[in-house]
Amino acid sequence: MVLYFYSEKKNEFMLIRTFGSAVYGVSAVTITIEVNASPGAGVGYFLVGLPDSAVKESQQRIESAIRINGYLMPRQKVVINMAPADIRKEGSAYDLPLAAGFLAATGQLNTDKIEKYIMMGELALDGTLKPIKGALPMAIQARKEGYEGLILPAENAREAAIVNNLKVYAAPSLKEVVQFFNGMEEALEQVIIDTRKEFEQNQVYLTDDFADVRGQENIKRALEIAAAGGHNVILIGPPGAGKTMLAKRLPGILPPLTLQEALETTKIHSVAGKLPKQASLVYSRPFRSPHHTISDVALVGGGNNPQPGEISLSHNGVLFLDELPEFKRTVLEVMRQPLEERKVTISRARFSIEYPSSFMLVASMNPCPCGYFNHPEKKCTCGPGVVQRYLSKVSGPLLDRIDIHIEVTPVNFEQLSESRKAERSALVRERVINARKIQEERYSESEGIYCNAQISSTQAREYCALNSIGQTLLKTAMNRLQLSARAYDRILKVARTIADLAASDEIKPEHLAEAIQYRSLDRDNWGGGV
Repeated sequence: MVLYFYSEKKNEFMLIRTFGSAVYGVSAVTITIEVNASPGAGVGYFLVGLPDSAVKESQQRIESAIRINGYLMPRQKVVINMAPADIRKEGSAYDLPLAAGFLAATGQLNTDKIEKYIMMGELALDGTLKPIKGALPMAIQARKEGYEGLILPAENAREAAIVNNLKVYAAPSLKEVVQFFNGMEEALEQVIIDTRKEFEQNQVYLTDDFADVRGQENIKRALEIAAAGGHNVILIGPPGAGKTMLAKRLPGILPPLTLQEALETTKIHSVAGKLPKQASLVYSRPFRSPHHTISDVALVGGGNNPQPGEISLSHNGVLFLDELPEFKRTVLEVMRQPLEERKVTISRARFSIEYPSSFMLVASMNPCPCGYFNHPEKKCTCGPGVVQRYLSKVSGPLLDRIDIHIEVTPVNFEQLSESRKAERSALVRERVINARKIQEERYSESEGIYCNAQISSTQAREYCALNSIGQTLLKTAMNRLQLSARAYDRILKVARTIADLAASDEIKPEHLAEAIQYRSLDRDNWGGGV
């Protein structure tokens, strides 16, 4: 904020700087606000620099907060410019720097330290500060640009304090901020967090455990492979077979977040305003399960004021789409590019924003409208061609991008009633972690690749080489199932993961055979294939 302060004694203007911050994508941009309060030049409040309606309405909030806290609101001409002027300023988080700027420009706030801090916060009418979005990206940008500190609402302070080498102050209200700059440093509490220690102490896993699931050992095996290689998976089966129950337990067998992954995930949730109050980091892998009525913008992100969508909120975690054919086709089709590139680019006429979206897609669906096609006991009541039309709601190109197709069959009474406990998620997770370590070593020289699902087609042929028996087996499967080139790559990657779980350097025929069987929707008995 640049403030022109008029001094009657010296009859001159002084140039003063304070700053705010704007979030674009998952990064922040520093906003400079210039305030010129001119005594004797008429009365008026002029705000320029491409502010939106919420920013323009700050005048009434600021005036109320200033008066209720006992400060003066002189009637004079005030001109405020928010620079750079070609970036649209959105939201009410600029209330605090605008109010501080006005108080400094009218001589009610000491300006000695004001240019060393970035300030953001929405003002209530009584001057208390309400939480904002994007505190973590703001803190990262403030440190990058060499600011001494960041002043934020108390609810956002812990989130920003995970950035080291930056003083973060929790501000309850405007009054404490003014007292801080006027020499009463104890008015604001500095929040200090040992990021690494807090991260290690607070890592948690979901309480849902694989041990609660009776039977379905083949489905658990498929999900273990999916977790070990980061593969997308779709579960096909009748109602009540346990598809949703199994999918919700998948995050419990994934490797724990690294600190870097936790920071990336926290940034996205911070920008979207999804972090709980007083939160600092996201400690567990996200699990997002949007309803099938979701729009394509809500899934991918965007809008007039661009926000991350569900696929970005699932970054480093799991996106679960229950009853996949019930989603609108346009919604499903917009996922095709993010599934390949693991990022989303929102392009507009004046700007372009990129959101990360490296997630595991887990989908579930019934095999037909009645749900009992291929059921071992119940008869399907769907007419001729209905199964094919139902499956065709999910396009072939999208299914090609899903590595593992697995049929879920109902659990019989004997399995449901047995007293023997199934294998716990913790034991499965250990095997998954060991397989991931093998992959990290293998791809250590490839930037941004941590698991088999992320490798390119060229790398798949390098790291997933087959012997002559494997080549013959895969050729036969390709011809019989009429698989696409993309499906060929998917089978190789899944076979590589199965070999990693077995700690095998080479892909053996049995590994390849198991990978091929995870292409259920490519078989003729599923309505002729999709």
